Amino acid sequence: MEMTVLFDDRVGMLQRTVLLFFHYFHTMSKNLGELSGRKGLEENLFEALGNAAAETGTVATESVDQLAEAYLFGKANVLGTASFYDFLRPENKGKKVFVCNGSACLTAGTQDGLKDKLSQHFKQEEIGEMCCLGRCHENAAFNINGCNHSGKDINNIEALKNGAAAVADKYHVAVCGTQVLTAEFPGIDIYYQTLEKALGLSQEDLLNELKTSGLRGRGGAGFPIAFKLESCKNTEGEQKYIVCNADEGDPGAYSDRYLLEHQPHAVLLGMMIAGYIIGASKGVLYIRAEYPESQKITQDAIDAIREKGLLGEHILGKHFSFDFKIIKAQGAYICGEETALLSSIEGQRPEVRVRPPYPTQEGLFNKPTVVNNVETLACIPWVIAHGGAQFATIGKGKSTGTKLVSLDGFFNKPGIYEVDMGTPLSTVIQDLGGGFKHPIKAMHIGGPLGGLVPIEKTNNLSIDFETFNQQGFLLGHASVVCIPADFPIIQYLEHLFHFTAHESCGKCFPCRLGSTRGYEMIHKATTSDYKMNKELLTDLLTTMEIGSLCALGGGLPLPIKNALQYFEAELKPYFKA
Repeated sequence: MEMTVLFDDRVGMLQRTVLLFFHYFHTMSKNLGELSGRKGLEENLFEALGNAAAETGTVATESVDQLAEAYLFGKANVLGTASFYDFLRPENKGKKVFVCNGSACLTAGTQDGLKDKLSQHFKQEEIGEMCCLGRCHENAAFNINGCNHSGKDINNIEALKNGAAAVADKYHVAVCGTQVLTAEFPGIDIYYQTLEKALGLSQEDLLNELKTSGLRGRGGAGFPIAFKLESCKNTEGEQKYIVCNADEGDPGAYSDRYLLEHQPHAVLLGMMIAGYIIGASKGVLYIRAEYPESQKITQDAIDAIREKGLLGEHILGKHFSFDFKIIKAQGAYICGEETALLSSIEGQRPEVRVRPPYPTQEGLFNKPTVVNNVETLACIPWVIAHGGAQFATIGKGKSTGTKLVSLDGFFNKPGIYEVDMGTPLSTVIQDLGGGFKHPIKAMHIGGPLGGLVPIEKTNNLSIDFETFNQQGFLLGHASVVCIPADFPIIQYLEHLFHFTAHESCGKCFPCRLGSTRGYEMIHKATTSDYKMNKELLTDLLTTMEIGSLCALGGGLPLPIKNALQYFEAELKPYFKA
């Protein structure tokens, strides 16, 4: 009895210590957010860091000192931020070309040959890595002179090295069902009539349309957008923000890139309508460093609507003011997590925040903020133009509307396909994707934290949240990375652990340590006679799943568990009997 009491006391003390620890860092982060907010979006610390690194690839010590003084941040805070990102840290200095290390390029087996060819034109220390360039449809992806290339572009490396213009990539785009996101753009004058319609309605009317539509987040677990908007709308605040999370860099998913480069006005108009609903006057697009073309094309679209008088004060003569700011990211997968993204914009180290408070209560610069991903925001104009009830008739059950699916280079017709929610996965693979070029044993669907689907489960799944959850998988971005029959599953699992270890923000122990220990275990098992203890690995996965602050550490166990379940025979040699 005494031992039990003593144990309970120690557990209680540990819990109180952890809570005090997080409370301290929340308070410190909140204070830094206020300091950063003094200069606002136009004199943004994160942008200043990017500008300081533009010439050499990293932030010089003198720049760190100057920025710390200008923004009233501690030097350690500024250095901690600069040293976190792939394209700001000292290791990036002098890099001239970057090779994609994403999952799709890995399984395609194109990158070793690509590096060999690049090494004939660049010194080893001039070659860096990026993840992922969104060229999953043809692989062999690399970035040079600020532009992305893939496929056979490497054969033209000398011209590219000397500044030859980039050629836009091509991939299949088709629809099976309703065209919500892939319809031809009719021009600004016609398309933005939906904005005029929206501004003629009340905030409540628009919110009710979105509630009726059932529109759910398109990047993860499918959280209803109306809930976020209503929460932010009902939070007091003179300044509010709409933030487009265009840094959800799931390897294999290039639907966000498609929208930003081919349907940017859907994203912009969606943000404007969302801004009107919650009372926000600022829209921020945080766009991946790995998508340089997306940054430019989206900025061109903003400039085009500005010329039409659709940005600024009293838009269309209404009591609504709105403008955009593009923030160019600097290479950190964790910034796809909404609270890490907000800290990033503020110039803080992009660590995941403890919730509550939620961003709709205390978000960017501690102001009420709604963060949604690209595809979710791009659906809003269609909902308002055609009505929430019409949107709700598309799809299946609680998975309403359509979904963009990204198919990688192992398909005969790789590309972006828009399908009604509930469309059988087999239809996507065979009718749209044209089947596989090579024998495939599994598909990693929904990004690195999505489910690892064995090919025999194909007929059990349809493109919707519920079916995937019921079968023990995750729809996520609906990206498909194929695992060919001759690609070792153990190698893919090692890649996933290594990816997570590299991208972890480091704030919580389960993710930071668990991903590293998992990588070490698998690497040791593949490079020596060491045999893993399955119970130990399972315990590690459970700890990550229930103890991690966000979906990076909490989501990684899903594909690992799928592999242990469906590829037990292949993995058996790496475990103790």
